Amino acid sequence: MTSSKKAPQLRSIADSHRSTTQKARGSWHILGIISEFVEATEKLASIRPAVSIFGSARLPPGSEWYEWTVGLSRALSDAGFAVISGGGPGIMEAANKGAQDGASPSIGLNIKLPMEEGHNEFQDISVDFRHFFARKVAFAKYASAFVAVPGGFGTLDELAEVLTLIQTGMGRRIPVILAGSQFWQPLVDWMRNQQLGAGLISEDDLDLFLVTDDPNAVIEAIFDFYQTRSFEPTDKDAESLLSL
Repeated sequence: MTSSKKAPQLRSIADSHRSTTQKARGSWHILGIISEFVEATEKLASIRPAVSIFGSARLPPGSEWYEWTVGLSRALSDAGFAVISGGGPGIMEAANKGAQDGASPSIGLNIKLPMEEGHNEFQDISVDFRHFFARKVAFAKYASAFVAVPGGFGTLDELAEVLTLIQTGMGRRIPVILAGSQFWQPLVDWMRNQQLGAGLISEDDLDLFLVTDDPNAVIEAIFDFYQTRSFEPTDKDAESLLSL
């Protein structure tokens, strides 16, 4: 059945100046998005292996998970992993701070948000974004592992994105580690009871991540995973990443 509806075209707008202005604004917006991908590729393509760390922007220095993240990031950095964070305060700052004190690069994928104080000062490599989706691609594309520390909606968003990419085969299989059993176990129980119980996910999907409280277990899990794998994406993985 053919619809009789017709979408208006910019060229049909009576005011030609308005039409030209809208097209120019849209074109510049697209070019701005492309420039963010280009900059991220230039700065991050050679940074491997790397671990992306997510967590709350609201946890201050001195809090349990801030200090835990500093220690983990320092250990990861000294073990040869660059550390990628969102570049802001809280857990992001802790991740960059620990990494900068170590042997490997500290990377911030920065974006300006109304509720955050801005970029933290502990970055060896900084990439600035205006668009959330371009930033999320960078988190996924250049990481060899993901660590989710307790956080809010943003942390849940990043975690769900990572698990979805792996589950659907659109992203390569990499370690996903949830730090903090007391915080994450209720969510895991909900996944098992509600999602798995209703047949909305598979039993194997619950094996896509590990829950732990031990920073040493995080590092061991990453090394164990890559015991028989390369940190570099396979040709098949690289092709999949082009679809992000």
